[in-house]
Amino acid sequence: MEENTLKASIEAILFTMGESVEATKIAKALEVPTKDIRKAVKAMQKELENDNRGIKIIELDGSYQMCTKPEMYEALIKIAKQPKRQVITDVMMETLSIIAYKQPVTKTEIEQIRGVKSDFAVNKLVEYQLVCEVGRLDTPGRPILFGTTEEFLRRFGVDNADSLPIINQEMIDEFKNEAEEEVTLKSND
Repeated sequence: MEENTLKASIEAILFTMGESVEATKIAKALEVPTKDIRKAVKAMQKELENDNRGIKIIELDGSYQMCTKPEMYEALIKIAKQPKRQVITDVMMETLSIIAYKQPVTKTEIEQIRGVKSDFAVNKLVEYQLVCEVGRLDTPGRPILFGTTEEFLRRFGVDNADSLPIINQEMIDEFKNEAEEEVTLKSND
């Protein structure tokens, strides 16, 4: 294998794995002798140091790992402290609405209403602290009951769950009709 291709392959492996990888495993994957891997990594270590880069390759008991140079930690800390922008997708908003109006509610009930799996949306809403576990249902498996949080009330300007806007029956019927029409159109395709 050509030296630059070998180095690029090693770099890709170490970057993607994110943890230490044994030299012998890299050699086996790339179908080259282990001594060639060690030689290429040594050259890469020197290049990274000489190019004044923010990363380096370290050796850990016969394994290699790509990591950040200690002098870059301050920049990493600054970026990590910046608030993360929380995007609420349509799927998450739909899931949040179900939880808000039906609380306490299990993930299974949410999925029955939505008609699709809701693990990702529920997990993101928990991560964003908009919903939380409020208990467990007293049935086999003791599924988690979800409800909204104070953060939900703050973000949406609601005093309590009882002050959520009331959905009138005409709107519910209209939504049902639209959903039925959509299902009919999809089944005709």
